[in-house]
Amino acid sequence: MSLTTVTAKPSPNEVLKESCPTLAGTIAQTLADGQADRFSDDDNQFLKFHGVYQQDDRDLRKSGKKFIMMIRLRVPGGVLTPAQYLDLDRLMTQYGNNTLRVTSRQTLQFHGVLKSNLARTVKGINDTLMTTIASCGDVVRNVTASPSPTIDGVRGQILDEARKLSAALAPRTPAYHAIWIEGKQLDLSDKKTKNFTDPFYGKTYLPRKFKIAFAVPPLNDVDVLANDIGLIAIMENGKLVGYNLAAGGGMGRSHGNEETFPRLADVIGFLTPDQVERTVIAAVTIHRDFGDRSNRKHARLKYVLADRGADWFRAELERRVGFKLAPARPFKFTKQGDAFGWHRQADGNWCLGLFVETGRIKDTEQRRMKTALRKIVEQFQPEVRLTPGNNLLLANVRPDQRDAIVKTLADNGVSVANQGSALRCASMACVSLPTCGLGLAESERYLPDLITRIEALLAEVGLSGEEITIRMTGCPNGCARPYMAEIGFVGKAPGKYQIYLGGNEASTRLNRLYKDTVKDADLIAELRPLLARYAQERHAGERFGDWVARILWKEQPTAAN
Repeated sequence: MSLTTVTAKPSPNEVLKESCPTLAGTIAQTLADGQADRFSDDDNQFLKFHGVYQQDDRDLRKSGKKFIMMIRLRVPGGVLTPAQYLDLDRLMTQYGNNTLRVTSRQTLQFHGVLKSNLARTVKGINDTLMTTIASCGDVVRNVTASPSPTIDGVRGQILDEARKLSAALAPRTPAYHAIWIEGKQLDLSDKKTKNFTDPFYGKTYLPRKFKIAFAVPPLNDVDVLANDIGLIAIMENGKLVGYNLAAGGGMGRSHGNEETFPRLADVIGFLTPDQVERTVIAAVTIHRDFGDRSNRKHARLKYVLADRGADWFRAELERRVGFKLAPARPFKFTKQGDAFGWHRQADGNWCLGLFVETGRIKDTEQRRMKTALRKIVEQFQPEVRLTPGNNLLLANVRPDQRDAIVKTLADNGVSVANQGSALRCASMACVSLPTCGLGLAESERYLPDLITRIEALLAEVGLSGEEITIRMTGCPNGCARPYMAEIGFVGKAPGKYQIYLGGNEASTRLNRLYKDTVKDADLIAELRPLLARYAQERHAGERFGDWVARILWKEQPTAAN
C-alpha cells in the first residue's frame, strides 16, 4: 500500500468543497423554489455538512423517486434536556415519519422529512438550542461519551470535555445561520463572506469524516477503538487523572476492495486533562494535512496510521503539540453494552435503561414506546441520554417516581422487567433499506425477525438465554460496527449477507470473515453447526466469540467463500 502523493489528482468532492468553502451552494435558492422537489447533486454534498441527507423511499421507486430528507442532530455525549426531547418528539410528529432514530453515534435522526418542511424542521431544532451542523460531512462528527450517570461524578467531567471538543471543532461557516436560522441566502457581496475560509478546516475541510469517543474502563460502551480518536479515562483512587489516547480506528470498507478494511485504533500515549483539547485538535490536523484527498475510499485517518505507522503518528503529533506524550497507562475493558433496568445514581436518584430495538423510537399496535416516553418526559421531567448501542437512559429519576414510570411504560406495552432476551438486547442494526441510498440488503427491518429465529436455534442446541453480540448492516460501511461483533452480518446484495465471526465481549478484537455470500434463508443453517459445536466444546463461561477465536480460527485461518 503506497503513501499518498501530493501530486495525486484531487477527488471531485475536494474540487467541490474548494469551489464553495462556505458550503452554501444553492441550498437557500432551492429551499425557496416551491416547484423543486429535490436538491442538485452538488447541493446534496453540501447539505451533509448541514446535517441533512437527501434520500428517497426505495420501496416506491417503481412509481418514480419520491425524495425525502434525513436530518441528523449533533448531540455531544447524547444528553437531551426534557424540554429538548419533547420538542424533538413534536417536530418529528409534525414534519417527519412520526419516529425518532437513535444512532450508533449517540444522537437522533429524523426520517421522511419532505423538502417543503426541511427549513422549518431544522429551524425548529435550533430553536431547542440544538444544532445539526457537522453531524454529517467531511468534519469532526458527533463526539460520543459513556452515557451512564450512575457510577460517580467522573462521567460529568468527561461529558463537559466532549462538549468542549465538539464546540471547538465545529465548522464556522456563516451559511448555516443564514440559511436555517435567518432563512435567507448568504450575502456574497460581503467581502468576509465572499472570501470565507474556515479558520480551522481551511477551504476543503477534512478528507473524510472524523469520529471521537470517550470511554471509562472497564466498560467499553462506546466501542472506543473503532474511532479515529479514542480517549480512555484513567482513574486513580476514584479520580480522573487523564486519558490514554488511541488513534486510527474505523469500521468502513468496500466490497471487493482489499485496500479498504476495518481497523482498531492504536494506543499512542497518556494525556493529562489539560492536554486533551490541544492534542485532539492537533490529531485532527494530521488527518486534515495527510489524509488521502484523491481516493475517498482511502481517506480516513486509519489509513494514515496503516500506511505510516503509529510511531510516525506519535512523532508528528508531538511535533505539533510541542511536548512528549507520556507512556500509556494500564487499563482493561471487560464488557461492551448498555445496562438495562433501574440503576442507582451517585446522587441518590435513579437511572432507567431502556432497550430500543434497532434504535427506532416508534409506536406499534403492541408496543407504544414513543407515546410512553413522551408521557414520562412530560410528567416526570427526566433527562434523556442516548447510547451508542441505539438505546436510551432516563436519568435523574426521583425514588418516588419509579413506580409511576414503570406503570406508564406497562400501560403502553413496554416492560421494564422483561425488555427482551440477552441476545436481542445485545443486537444492533443500521437503517439501510428503504431510505439509505447505500443499502444493499435489509438490516433494521430484517434483524428483529432473524433474532427470533436465532433465539429458537439457541434453545434447540441448549443455549437458551445466552448473550451473543449480533450486529447487522445493509452494506460494508459499518455504521452498526458489525466488525466488532461476535456475529456480524454485512449486506452483500439483496437477500445476501457476509457472515463475520469472533469479536469479543469487551469489543477490543475485530472479527473475521467466515462466509462471503449467504442467502438470508440459509443464515440459520450456517449458524446451526457452529452453535451446536460451541455448546459442546466451550470452556466454562466462555463466550461464543472467544470459542470462535480459540477453535474456529485455527481450523479456518482465512475466509471461506
